[in-house]
Amino acid sequence: MNKLIISIVPRNTADILSEEANKAGARGGTIIVGTGTSANSVIQFLGLGSSEQDILYTIVDEKIELDVINAIKAKVENNRLVSAKNGAIFSINVTDFIRGGVNIKSENKEKTNMNDENEYTMITAIVNKGYAEDAMAAARNAGAKGGTILAAHGTAREGDAKFFGVEIVPEKDMLLILVPKTESAKILDSIQNLDCLKKAGSGITFCTDINNFSLLGKSK
Repeated sequence: MNKLIISIVPRNTADILSEEANKAGARGGTIIVGTGTSANSVIQFLGLGSSEQDILYTIVDEKIELDVINAIKAKVENNRLVSAKNGAIFSINVTDFIRGGVNIKSENKEKTNMNDENEYTMITAIVNKGYAEDAMAAARNAGAKGGTILAAHGTAREGDAKFFGVEIVPEKDMLLILVPKTESAKILDSIQNLDCLKKAGSGITFCTDINNFSLLGKSK
């Protein structure tokens, strides 16, 4: 089985952590620049402040998952790269993915469907550009602490808009919110009930269970 390790850290630190992950057996990663939405100085979950953040995506075999996570955490703590509660790291089960034109299947797919030990869920909302703050406000009203907004774009072609009968807006915002699993349903409902998401083609939301969640820069 493969695991996607996601590290959310201050800007310009992901390259250093990626090198450390590679030393622990990872074969590389992808860095995305995001912006935190939390206005509170006491940052919780994915509310990582108003400054830009680096988001490091690393796919590894589950056999080295904890080795890579621990290597990243050790680098952060030993070099004080992340202040207390100014970063997070967690992993997600990956059932299959494409690398170099090859579709790689998980050897044990059923293990990814249920995990009673998961304590947190990541809510992903992909909305038309400009509406991520509205989605975050709705999530906060339902109990979420903060989130991270990524710039994205749709892949639909002009002809697809006519075929499906919906308006295709190329520019998108992707909002990531990490919440306790017990609170995910009410937060998801709050986002889905927004007027900006009631029109066909205006966006999607979904949840993903996560594993091995830790705040970086803060010892448990």
